[in-house]
Amino acid sequence: MLELISVAIITILAVISPGADFAMTTRNSYLYGRTTGLLCAAGIALGVLVHVCYTIMGVGLIISKSPNLFLIVKIIGAAYLIYIGYKTFIARVQINSNDSPAPLVSKNDALRIGFMTNALNPKTMLFVVSTYTQVVNSATPLGLQIAYGCFMSFSHWVWFSLVAIFFSHPTLRATMIQRQTVLNRAIGLVLMGLGASLISVPVLS
Repeated sequence: MLELISVAIITILAVISPGADFAMTTRNSYLYGRTTGLLCAAGIALGVLVHVCYTIMGVGLIISKSPNLFLIVKIIGAAYLIYIGYKTFIARVQINSNDSPAPLVSKNDALRIGFMTNALNPKTMLFVVSTYTQVVNSATPLGLQIAYGCFMSFSHWVWFSLVAIFFSHPTLRATMIQRQTVLNRAIGLVLMGLGASLISVPVLS
């Protein structure tokens, strides 16, 4: 029971802490509408499952114990966030709040953006790996370990779906769209800053 409570608390705290997932969901929701935001949230949840799968298989522990391999993962994840941040910063998208937001981002692209943002995020990797190696007992049944992973994914989906619904609310969206250039630059800087900060993420000891 203590293990279950610990996993739940750590997961909730990790999910609600602001980061790249929050920035990308916010951006997609206010610019392109609720459907795009919700698909981004679903992509994030799927990305979490990637971390869960390789951690249960033991690969996550290998990565965390190999400085060179972990450095490669960090560089790839940081490069992706910096790239997306730069593209967001220089974006010249001009959307009218009365327009339908559908044609600018396809459903597949929205899902992919959310998935890649999470799957390439070393901070999510460390959250999942550290939870399984330092909180979950090695004797915990495989079925329960999988259930923990599904809970992590589900929690991300619920939280970021709520974020998408909030920032795609017509009134708030109209206000944000009026300031879309400033917001794009702010979100772009945040994503680039998060990408740069990933380089300093320590390897698990």
